[in-house]
Amino acid sequence: MMDNRLAKSARAFRLAGRIIGLIVAVFILIFLIGESTSDIAGEGWETITASGILLGVLMLTALAGCILSWWKEKLAMALLLLVSIGLGIHIAFSAGRNHFLAWLMVGLPFLITAALLATGWWLERKGEIEKGGSNGS
Repeated sequence: MMDNRLAKSARAFRLAGRIIGLIVAVFILIFLIGESTSDIAGEGWETITASGILLGVLMLTALAGCILSWWKEKLAMALLLLVSIGLGIHIAFSAGRNHFLAWLMVGLPFLITAALLATGWWLERKGEIEKGGSNGS
């Protein structure tokens, strides 16, 4: 009975993490693409900055992490954690004021996604350990 509940909880945590990560990554990428195309159409290619390119790379990495979470959970957790940290560093150097608030809106969802994936992975391991019995260690 307990194994079934742990397995269901693990699946729910992983699914919630994947959904949150995908929604946030796709939303921010669409926002960045829309903003950059309107800038290019109005003012030309000169408006694209290194900061904008870095933000785009971070979002593509986050999207790759969310997609990889279906097959390689540990790699996806590491990528999403690095994206969250990278966004914090990016915001610290390029944002005007309220760095923490900016990170809460952009970086925290990826940290939450990584934490949900880690919780699902941990619950699954806990269920495997309980199922196999504790024969000394």
